Amino acid sequence: MFKGINKHYLLLHFIVFIWGFSPVLGRFITCDTYPLVWYRILITIIAMFLYLKMARINYTIDKHTLLQLAGIGIIIAAHWLCFYGAIKVSNISVTMVAFSTGTLFSSIIEPIFYKRRIRAYEVIIGLIIIAGISFIFHIETKYRLGIILGVLAALGSSVFSVMNGLMIKRTEAAVISFYELTAAFIALSIYLLAMGKYDAHFFALDNQAILGLTILSLICTVFPFISSVNLSKYISPYTQVLTVNLETVYGIIWAILFFDENTELNPSFYIGVVIILIAVFLNPIIKARLHQTKAG
Repeated sequence: MFKGINKHYLLLHFIVFIWGFSPVLGRFITCDTYPLVWYRILITIIAMFLYLKMARINYTIDKHTLLQLAGIGIIIAAHWLCFYGAIKVSNISVTMVAFSTGTLFSSIIEPIFYKRRIRAYEVIIGLIIIAGISFIFHIETKYRLGIILGVLAALGSSVFSVMNGLMIKRTEAAVISFYELTAAFIALSIYLLAMGKYDAHFFALDNQAILGLTILSLICTVFPFISSVNLSKYISPYTQVLTVNLETVYGIIWAILFFDENTELNPSFYIGVVIILIAVFLNPIIKARLHQTKAG
């Protein structure tokens, strides 16, 4: 049993490491947020469809499940728009720290969907993270919009992670991922059409954008997305969201290495980051202590 658990946690950390490179690609890709997300989803669902065909996976589902997955897909589309929008209007580091608020959201949302009591220590950890965000927000006021979008992205991530934890109990991960992202693509396409966003600029991609979108879609989305959905069988949404906070660390490291973002931020930013990381690592410590107390 423990070997299986270790394997799943190792896979989760590997996925988070891959996702840590996603915000760097978000800044590297030269196109605006709308085409970035639109092309990412398009390339991803094509790759997923080919995978379903080659693996001969039955992707037939009932209407009720389809509607549920479509609703989750719309949330995913909104999440990605907020996430990459935050990067475009601020920077990677600010976005990733704001994204860490997902822990607090998950500590409240998961008990509602899973019909269990809210764990006080999970909420406290989330509040500590919010304190770190507030510290950064107070100093880095020029990044206000980026922080707001980052927090909204975290809320969206928490919601669809919890909902996928329920969907995986009756539908295969690859099928869930394909229908959710197909719905996300259709919904986003309709929105862009209604808002008159399709123009020559939207479809004009330079080589840098094409390269970045290809890596983002095929490497940072297809495998990690399907795998993360499947992990919902074994790891709670709260723990997944909490672990994803390490994406903040990876993303900031990559941002410093590739874009010298350390020159854009005040020392207070890193104090806030330390507060957030302390909160992240408090979770397993508290859980271990509680487990020891119950065992005793």
